[in-house]
Amino acid sequence: MKCKIPLYLALATFAAPALAGVTVSSPSSGAEVSSPFDLAASADSCSSQHIDSMAYSLDHSADALVVKAASIQAQVTASSGAHTLKVKAWGSGGAVCVTDVPITVVSDPVSTSGSISVSAPAQGADVQSPFTLSASSVTCSGRQVVSMGYSLDSNPSTTAVDGETIDAQVTSPGGSHVLHVKSWSPDGGACVTDVDITVSASTSILSIVPSDAVKVSSIQALSNWKDQHDTGTGASSTSAGSMSIVNSPSLSGFAREFTFSFTNDGGQRFSDAFGDDTAPTNFLYDGWVYLPGPITTIANVEMDMNQVIANGDTIIYAFQCDGWNGTWDYSENAGTASNQQVRWVQAKGTSCNPRKWTPNTWHHVQVWYSRDDSGNVTYHSVWFDNVEQPINETVFSEFALGWAPLLMTNFQLDGYGSSGTGTAYLDNLTVYRW
Repeated sequence: MKCKIPLYLALATFAAPALAGVTVSSPSSGAEVSSPFDLAASADSCSSQHIDSMAYSLDHSADALVVKAASIQAQVTASSGAHTLKVKAWGSGGAVCVTDVPITVVSDPVSTSGSISVSAPAQGADVQSPFTLSASSVTCSGRQVVSMGYSLDSNPSTTAVDGETIDAQVTSPGGSHVLHVKSWSPDGGACVTDVDITVSASTSILSIVPSDAVKVSSIQALSNWKDQHDTGTGASSTSAGSMSIVNSPSLSGFAREFTFSFTNDGGQRFSDAFGDDTAPTNFLYDGWVYLPGPITTIANVEMDMNQVIANGDTIIYAFQCDGWNGTWDYSENAGTASNQQVRWVQAKGTSCNPRKWTPNTWHHVQVWYSRDDSGNVTYHSVWFDNVEQPINETVFSEFALGWAPLLMTNFQLDGYGSSGTGTAYLDNLTVYRW
């Protein structure tokens, strides 16, 4: 399912490359850099067209990285010597904009530490996820700082912003970690300060599960998963998908990999049945999701459950991280069981966007919902990486679909852009019912 369809302007098509439109904030033209160096660039438009994707290449090589976004951040590895970094942007109508950045890669590293002031978190702090990062840096390698960023542990993905300060909410799994806070000067100089932290879990949602609840574990490893295009993502959209069990990345050794391709923001739904119990009225959806970076082509991550109840109707518990509106959403039937009007509702006071999740990291998603005998569903709370976001909203969600008794889970990926591909991993999926 999908909650918002973007409107695209009809734009003319231009085939000739244009030199305007791409802004490279790092490295600067003529800079001496060490390898690997950080690339940060963006494009507002290309020949008056909306930006569809960006890429970079070195000298005369093929494009090393293509992202479906209006900005690009990457660590570029290059041999010593003079090079031309080519940063490219494509408009939605086919226009191509290119900015060439001459650089010299030197063998001596220019990285230093000690010029970055981190006000939060403190060295050795015990924090909960997401935690607040607040830092500043005026100079780096003797030059004024033009951008700052951070990364976690050995994750190669760096979140960067322009300017001498950075304030961010950082999502992290529990345990001991090293937060790398970085700044860059115009000539490619890079400064790094490491902050050791321990991320602890908040009160577990599992405390609400009674001891006699039925628990079904490792649902992602069941053998009858199927997939299909979700026509609800738009009449002009298409999608196709595939699945496999992988041991890396994985927490259990049996993670399920979902891959999909799409056009016009299309969504692919993956489903499996794991029971046929009509009696339970409470459910806890508990799973771990991993999105490989860069996360640029995924609009929504949807995690649903369906239950056929005693009267033969189906209760739909639909829930998603909505990258269009930046919230957690739930669905409701605004009509009747036999005359359905399905719509998504943004959960007030919540925040979620899969493209802002820390990439290449396992994220813990837990959702508690319940129903009554009149077809009403109450969405109580969602926990993301052990941090609760209360919802406490009740909506009608009963549908006369004529299904046989079952309990089913759906995992859906919706595309972001005119076309692209995406990948996600699901592990340790458990559903509690009582």
